[in-house]
Amino acid sequence: MIAATVTKFVDRELIPLENEVLKAKASGEGHRGLNATQTEHLRKVSKDLGLWGLDAPVELGGYDLPAVTMAAVNEEMGRSAVSFTPPPDSPNLRMLQAVGTEAQKERYLKPYIEGRMTSAIGISEPGAGGDPAGMKTKAVLEGNEWVINGRKIWISAAKTADFIIVMARVGDGQRRGGITSFIVDQGSPGFIIEHEIPMIGGGKTYEIVFDNCRIPADSVLGQVGQGYAPMQLRLQTRRLEMGPTAIGMARRALDMLCEHAKQRETFGVKLADRQAIQWWIADIATRIHACRLMVQDAAEKVDRGEDVRLEASMIKVSATELAYDACDHAMQTLGALGMTTELPLNTLWQRARLMRMYEGPSEVHRQSIARRVLGH
Repeated sequence: MIAATVTKFVDRELIPLENEVLKAKASGEGHRGLNATQTEHLRKVSKDLGLWGLDAPVELGGYDLPAVTMAAVNEEMGRSAVSFTPPPDSPNLRMLQAVGTEAQKERYLKPYIEGRMTSAIGISEPGAGGDPAGMKTKAVLEGNEWVINGRKIWISAAKTADFIIVMARVGDGQRRGGITSFIVDQGSPGFIIEHEIPMIGGGKTYEIVFDNCRIPADSVLGQVGQGYAPMQLRLQTRRLEMGPTAIGMARRALDMLCEHAKQRETFGVKLADRQAIQWWIADIATRIHACRLMVQDAAEKVDRGEDVRLEASMIKVSATELAYDACDHAMQTLGALGMTTELPLNTLWQRARLMRMYEGPSEVHRQSIARRVLGH
């Protein structure tokens, strides 16, 4: 029933907005094409449908849906080129839920679930992107304040977020040693948004400088020096979320490919009757089925409380590359039409290309998978 509700929301609200959003992106108006009026409308409709706080704890106003159900929700949401997520964003939710104090949950998590606050996270640094254990940003306790110095980069929503979870190193520990997470409010002294970085697909990320950034002593999220595990929980949540989202993207691309192939004729033969096109269709359909089974298996393990770090890496690689290939084959099938920015294919393709990079590039995940299989 929940998946059916989300399907209707996507079909009736998101997909009809695509033409307006794509035109706005082409003209450079607005972030990702959604304007304030459209965003507010989508927030109201999704809230009225009960699509807020789906995987948030019940005691804080959520529904605490299992991972299996959330996989179905994210797959449907992935079908649209309109970038919209009903509150809250799951990865930071999981981190706050796992290690936040009662006071932090009341101050940050509850309004986050209710859509009254937004968040971002600062992990990557210049020179320490795919290897978060190599971060150099440091935090020192001075009296009743933490003082943070360093840089973070590739931070989405940094400009608009009410608070940012910042990963920094405490003490002189090497690699994972001393990594601690902090909650930094927007506008804290020494918090400087230095550089806005345009990304493919119309999105933006930011580089932030922490210049003697001072925050209260109770801003530590979790335990001092114990931030690596909750950070990995946050990353794992996003990677598992990306799997069904990418499946939804691949489904949309495959639908567009098939619709065009059944109508378009070249040299007296429909594209749907050409072996090259048929093989693309068969391969993408097979990979969608296999990837969905991978996601369902991992989601069932999450609901049982099992370790799914290996599965998360496998899904991250397989699903994002599936979405990219599906969009690429669809664009090739549509020919010149597939090269236009008037169709959602181009946006989905660029999004898939980004997904192959963030939350760990495919090469890092393949290395991680191999090391686990080898027992290293």
